[in-house]
Amino acid sequence: MNAIFTTPPRPFDITALFPQLAPLARTATRLHPRPGAPTVHDSSVGGPLLWPADEPWPHCDEPHDSRASPVVHSPDDVRLLRRDRAAAAERRRLDPEAPQWTPEERATWERLADRPWFDGPIPLLPVAQLYARDVPFPCPPDADLLQVLWCPFDHEMAHPRTALFWRSSATVTEVLDAPPEPPIVQRDCYLPEPCLFSPEQVTEFPHPGEMSKELLDQLDDMSRWETIDPARYNTYADDPGELYQNNLSTAPGWKTGGWSSWPRTDPKPRPCPECGTEQVPLLTIASWEWDGGSGTWIAEEERTNPTPPPLGAQDGNFTLIDIIGGYDLQLHVCPASPDHPHIELLP
Repeated sequence: MNAIFTTPPRPFDITALFPQLAPLARTATRLHPRPGAPTVHDSSVGGPLLWPADEPWPHCDEPHDSRASPVVHSPDDVRLLRRDRAAAAERRRLDPEAPQWTPEERATWERLADRPWFDGPIPLLPVAQLYARDVPFPCPPDADLLQVLWCPFDHEMAHPRTALFWRSSATVTEVLDAPPEPPIVQRDCYLPEPCLFSPEQVTEFPHPGEMSKELLDQLDDMSRWETIDPARYNTYADDPGELYQNNLSTAPGWKTGGWSSWPRTDPKPRPCPECGTEQVPLLTIASWEWDGGSGTWIAEEERTNPTPPPLGAQDGNFTLIDIIGGYDLQLHVCPASPDHPHIELLP
C-alpha cells in the first residue's frame, strides 16, 4: 500500500442541521491512488494482475471505429511519449529559456504518428485490482479479489467498456507473466499510469435528487441554514445547495461504495439487467481526485506535502486517466448477486 491520506473534517456536521440525514449515511472508501510500482499482490491502478496462467486473457471482439481517432499509439508508444513530456517539463522548469521540444523528441513523435490502424480482437487493459483485505467492496462469498479491465476504445458511449472478474486469490497458484497488450489504444488517457492505493473510509450522504420530498424541502429551507454564520459557509460555496453537493454529500476521486455521484446529470434508475434489483456503487474510476469545486476534500497530507503529479500531469490527476475531459466512470453492481451484469454510468 501507499502513504496515508486523511480527508479533512467536513465544514459542518450536516446531521446536526438535518437529523433525518443521519440514517442515510453510507461509508465510502476513498482510494487515493498515487504513482508507484505495484505487484500482482497489491491493490492498484494499472498494475499487473494476479491472473491465472491457465486462464485465457480477455479480448474485445467488437468492431472499433478508425474514424474516431486519426492518430493511434501502442501502449509502449504512450509510455515513451509520457517520458518525453516529463523530460520536457523538467527541462523547462530548470531553464525557462530551454527549447520546449528537442529535435530528437520531435522525430520520435513524427515516427509514432505513423502507427497503422489495427482491425481485430483487442486485448483488454488492466485498470484496477482490489483485494478485499485492503478495500471493502461487495463481492461473491467465495471471492476476495476484484479485477477491472477495459477495452481502450470508445463504444456506444464516449468511454471504454469495462469487464469485471471476481476470484479467490488463494486459488491462483501460477500467475500469467506476460499478458498481451493492445496493439493500439484510441487515446493515451485510456492507459492508466501504475498507482498504489491508500484506502481511507469517509461518510457520504445522498445527492438531493435521491432524497424524499420532505427532506429536500428541509434542505431548501433557508431558516435552517441561518443557524450557521453565512460568512462560514460562504467560504466554501455561493449557496447552501452548492455547499451540500460539493462539500457535504459525496467525495470526489477514486472510491468504492458510498452513494452515487451526479455532478452533471439528475439521478437515474439503475435496475440490474438480470433481475431488476437497484444496483449499488462498486467503483468510481475518476479523472481527478479533486477539482475547483471540491477543494475541501483534498487530503491533509496533500496540503502540507503535495504529491508531484506524474510525468508533468496536472494536479489531482495521478492515474493519467481522463474520460471525456474530466468525467468519472461509475461502476454499479447488483446487491443480489455481483455476478449479474454491471452498469456503467457517466453522470
